[in-house]
Amino acid sequence: MEFTFQFIKFFFFGLELAAPLLISLALLIILLGQIVGARESWDRFDSLYWSFITATTVGYGDFRPLARLSKLFAIMIALVGIIFTGIMVALAINAASISFKAVNDINELKSSIEAMQ
Repeated sequence: MEFTFQFIKFFFFGLELAAPLLISLALLIILLGQIVGARESWDRFDSLYWSFITATTVGYGDFRPLARLSKLFAIMIALVGIIFTGIMVALAINAASISFKAVNDINELKSSIEAMQ
């Protein structure tokens, strides 16, 4: 359980540091999605939904752009989404690495103290 708390602490610390970048990428995804939605005559929520489904590379196919420029924007959304996802994965891996080391160091310290007694 100690590892879990350490991981959450370090993950949210990383999110806090990366927040400006993550927010910028999310806003870019939303903006491009709204542009595509306007060109394709989708409503705003459907455009938002489509942009994040595209950014996460899920791509259900219930909405798809037909215009060439819209398709180019879809490619850009997918690339930005891959970057966004990569940053999130990197933050999680970093938090896990630091947490493993912290918990391991604490356990070694406890073992050393017990050995001295």
